[in-house]
Amino acid sequence: MKPWLRPFLLGMLATAALLGVGTLAFVYAGRYDIGADAPHARPVAALLTVLRERSLRSHAAGLQVPDLADPQRILQGAGQYAAMCTQCHLTPAMRHSEIRPGLYPQPPDLTRVHVDPKVAFWAIKHGIKMSAMPAWGGSHDDPTIWSMVAFLQKLPDLSAQQYRDIVARAPPDDDMDMGGEAAAPPHAADPPAVH
Repeated sequence: MKPWLRPFLLGMLATAALLGVGTLAFVYAGRYDIGADAPHARPVAALLTVLRERSLRSHAAGLQVPDLADPQRILQGAGQYAAMCTQCHLTPAMRHSEIRPGLYPQPPDLTRVHVDPKVAFWAIKHGIKMSAMPAWGGSHDDPTIWSMVAFLQKLPDLSAQQYRDIVARAPPDDDMDMGGEAAAPPHAADPPAVH
């Protein structure tokens, strides 16, 4: 071993140990504000954004995309989206929802962005840690998730009226099992229940 290499390696090891101890002290002190209403520091936000984007692309890379232009698949996806996604990801007629302002990071407004089909499928199926994105793969099969992805390919190009029309024609969302019975969508004309 070269004479200068040993002190260099010892210095690197000491620096790594100090960083590790400092990180543990910071974590256990509880000083970092983890509240959803306090944005991450810029370096933390940048690191988490890169981590999320790289992870999604890496995990989704090998997926085989089915025919997303199938009208029945798109129609089914419209119903799924209307039942499960609008409060976070909005509709062409919505700019806000009650839950959306309290979410950090903000979910993408899927009425305004085109999402890569593979990335969309993986994110819907597996969810995203430390966000409000649930893993729908535990309650929905792959064909159902692909139907949502098919609809997402059309969503940014729909007007509010086109969105209402396609959702009105969509089959019922039988996967939304509420205690053994399929959830029926509420109708605006239905009177409120009186107890």
